[in-house]
Amino acid sequence: MTLRLDVVTIFPDYLAPLELSLIGRARREGLLEVHVHDLRDWTADRHRTVDDTPYGGGAGMVMRPEPWGAALDEVCRSAPGRTPHLVVPGPGGDPFTQATAHRLATQDWLVFVCGRYEGIDERVFEEFGARYPLSVLSLGDYVLNGGEVAVLAMTEAVARLVPGVIGNEASLDEESHTGGLLEYPVYTKPPVWRGREVPPVLLSGHHGQIAAWRQKQRLERTARRRPDLLEGYLDGQGGTAAAEGWDA
Repeated sequence: MTLRLDVVTIFPDYLAPLELSLIGRARREGLLEVHVHDLRDWTADRHRTVDDTPYGGGAGMVMRPEPWGAALDEVCRSAPGRTPHLVVPGPGGDPFTQATAHRLATQDWLVFVCGRYEGIDERVFEEFGARYPLSVLSLGDYVLNGGEVAVLAMTEAVARLVPGVIGNEASLDEESHTGGLLEYPVYTKPPVWRGREVPPVLLSGHHGQIAAWRQKQRLERTARRRPDLLEGYLDGQGGTAAAEGWDA
């Protein structure tokens, strides 16, 4: 079944990049179905108001529950026979990882909820979390102005895992975070550039030696850049770095 993505936002033009590159091609080829909705279409006043001051005081504005309730009621009923998985990007959510992307790529319908200002009235999450699967996910320990940038990143991470979106699917097996390590360095022609040579093993044609070199590079790069990932990887391997032909 084609993966369906719905995005509800007050800035639909922000999602225009979903027409580009591999994601745009996948949409045109029918591998992905994407619908972007303007939250203001579900407002009830002439000013198309979506926010108000927070109860309890404080800076900023909070997105009102009424337009969100009306929007999600309609969007979540728009594909009979499917159950939507609601995804809410936010700095207070669980970390979005490659494992998360793989998990979401197995769903058949994702509905992204793009908050703005100080956030969305919590009752929206209580209401729809009681009716559908709902995940609050964070790209990292920082704050964005809204959820749209995160949706673009998450959509690309998820959609590229859908069969047929990436031309050479074998490349997915060697990427960073696949198997718990970062990717090895890559090179192309010419063999010498500004006095810098391609590692000789890559020109040897010896596939076994190339595979061993790449695995060593993955371990060393992960140790330098993301030791937290390496620790988890080695724990999963029984702590046997020496068996990999590598010394920390």
